[in-house]
Amino acid sequence: MFKLKSRAGRDAEQSIDKKALVFGLTSVFLCGIGFSVIAPVVPFLVQPYTQPGEQAVAVSLLLAVYAVCVFFAAPGLGALSDRYGRRPVLLICLLGSSIGYVVFGIGGALWVLFAGRIIEGITGGSISTLFAYFADLTPPDRRTKYFGWMSAVSGAGVVIGPALGGLLAMFGYAVPLYFGAAITILNAAFGFFYMPESLGRDKRLKKITLLRLNPFTQLGGVLSIKNVKRLLVSAFLLWTPNGSFQAIFSQFTIDSFGWEPVLIGLVFSIIGVQDVVSQGFIMPKLLEKHGDAQIAVLGMTAEIAGYSLIAASALLAFAPLFIAGMFVFGFGDSVFGPSFNGMVSKSVDSREQGRIQGGSQSIQALARVIGPVIGGQIYVSIGHAAPAFMSVILIAAAIPVLRTSAASRVK
Repeated sequence: MFKLKSRAGRDAEQSIDKKALVFGLTSVFLCGIGFSVIAPVVPFLVQPYTQPGEQAVAVSLLLAVYAVCVFFAAPGLGALSDRYGRRPVLLICLLGSSIGYVVFGIGGALWVLFAGRIIEGITGGSISTLFAYFADLTPPDRRTKYFGWMSAVSGAGVVIGPALGGLLAMFGYAVPLYFGAAITILNAAFGFFYMPESLGRDKRLKKITLLRLNPFTQLGGVLSIKNVKRLLVSAFLLWTPNGSFQAIFSQFTIDSFGWEPVLIGLVFSIIGVQDVVSQGFIMPKLLEKHGDAQIAVLGMTAEIAGYSLIAASALLAFAPLFIAGMFVFGFGDSVFGPSFNGMVSKSVDSREQGRIQGGSQSIQALARVIGPVIGGQIYVSIGHAAPAFMSVILIAAAIPVLRTSAASRVK
């Protein structure tokens, strides 16, 4: 019995296009570096164009503007990838991101920084397209495992990116942006020459209507899919505080502990380290004994604990508590992502993977519009610990919603 099962598992592995798998994981790794390398320096790039006390709000708005653009663009990009394939959409997204990095790095005025983020946001469909790409490659029963690999490889990029960004900042705060652009162009070039298409012509949509490109219509359609609505609502309640935290992270460490870019980058890398450790050692063990929903709830509970430690670090001005909170939060984030994406992906067939991943990306983008705006405001008006307290409340509310969704799927 065991031998038959093992052989079936090996056959499933052999049926996966190894060349496509290698490209996908390499692309995820480079995306992780490109996205995170700029994180330590954004507050320092904004500083010359803002008044004292306005810096945190400006940083939050930059993230919110990016998320607004992703919200409007991601469903259309997902639909286009369902019609024309993953390859051309991913290459366009990567080229757009590189242009956005360069414009942001050039700067010169606050509106130029916003222009860079808008350009990057409009073409910000690379992650959802990569998830659809992996969904094409893998059988449903092994999908969470491969999404875990994506998380681990992305985590490795996030380990390197912030630390590298902090070091590059010693040569100028704009240098990490140019490096991010170079990495992203390299990723696009690699994809152009080596990326095989994952979606066969027989599995593509026959046509795309204008309604399918409308983000509100797309979002409504995704939310109307049975068992998906509650799942996405629970994720929205988690992504909102995560967006808030991401927006104020660097400013929080500057105001609370007086950190410089190098140290900010090193501590930010903790999240990437947790991704690698969790996916390499912990997630395989969890998948042997627990389902996607149980693992997702475990991740959400860990995030609540992490945010509690982060709030305490602000109240006590004690950096070791913040670092401990980052480790706990990073673990929660690393196990929630693959399990949630596995649940979403298994909800639809191959023709709808771009659509469902685009819709999920839109929900995440909407959360990252609301989260930074609220987080930046309460950070300034109430106190540095306020966004973390908000996070605890929202994620605690998300857990029963996800459990209800999981229960309805079983029925």
